[in-house]
Amino acid sequence: MFTSDHVVTFATPATAPSWQRWLLFAPLARLLIFVAVFIPGVKLVTLAMHALGWTHGGTPLQVGLGQMIGRIVPALTAYLVVTCLIERRRPTELLSGNPLLRALAGIAIGALLFSAVVGVLWLLGVYHVNGFNPHANWVTPLLMVGVGAGVGEEIMFRGALFRITEEGLGTWSALLISALLFGFAHAANPGATVWSSTAIAVEAGLLFGLIYHVTRSLPICMGLHAAWNFCQGTVYGIPVSGLEADGWLVSTRTGPAWLSGGVFGAEASVVAMGLCLLCSAGLLALALRRHSLVPPSWRR
Repeated sequence: MFTSDHVVTFATPATAPSWQRWLLFAPLARLLIFVAVFIPGVKLVTLAMHALGWTHGGTPLQVGLGQMIGRIVPALTAYLVVTCLIERRRPTELLSGNPLLRALAGIAIGALLFSAVVGVLWLLGVYHVNGFNPHANWVTPLLMVGVGAGVGEEIMFRGALFRITEEGLGTWSALLISALLFGFAHAANPGATVWSSTAIAVEAGLLFGLIYHVTRSLPICMGLHAAWNFCQGTVYGIPVSGLEADGWLVSTRTGPAWLSGGVFGAEASVVAMGLCLLCSAGLLALALRRHSLVPPSWRR
C-alpha cells in the first residue's frame, strides 16, 4: 500500500523532442490540458442533465444522479485524457491494488474520523441530539456530496493537481498549493469565511494530500472524502461545508463558532482541525521515515 524512495507516477520520456517536453509533458501543460477538457465537459454534462430533467425539479434520485454525474464524468474524462493519451500509461493510482477494497478502507477511515470529531464535540457539550428523523432524504446527499464530491474532487485535487504539481515542484509545494486551492474552492459556499476556508485547506487539503502521497491510491482518498461528507450531513445532521443537511439525527451545536463550526458546519471547528492535523502529522512522519518526499524535478 505504501511507497518509498521518491516515487513519481510519470516522468518525461528521455527521447521526447523539445516541443513535446514543453507543450505536452511539462506539469503546467498537463494541468492546462486537464482544465481545457474539464470545463467544456462540465458545460456538456450540465446541458444533458437539464435536458433529462435531472435537476432541482426532479426526484431525489434524479437530482442525486444528475449531481453525481456532473461532478464525476467531466473530471474523470479529463483525467483519462491526461493519463492515457498524454502520459500514455495505465492510471494505476485509480485501478491498482484492489481499488474497491481500498475505497472501503477509506470509507471506514472517514466514518471513524468524523465520528471522532462529533464525539469530542459531544463530550465538550457542543453537539446535541434533539431527535431522530427516519424520513431524511439520504439518496441525494449520498450521490451528490458523498460519491460525487468524493470521486470528482479527489480526481481534480489529488489525482491531477497534487500529483502533477508534485512531479514538477516536489511534495512540499504540492501539499501547499493543493491545500490552498482546495480551501479556496470552498470559499463561495454558504456561510464561508476566511477561517472556514483556512480550516478546509488545513484539515482536508493537507490530510488528503498526505494520504495520497503515502498510498498512491485515489480510491482511499475518495472513500474517506465521501464518508466524511455523508456522515457529517446525513448521519449527524451537520451542514456539509455550509450546505444545509437533512440528517437522520436532528442536531444542534452550541458555543462559539471557532469551537462549534458555526453555520458552516463542524469542518470549521478547531476540533476537526486538531484531529485532522494529528492524522496529517502521523502521515508526514511516515513519509519522512520512508524517505518518500519527492524533491523538485531540478533536484532529481
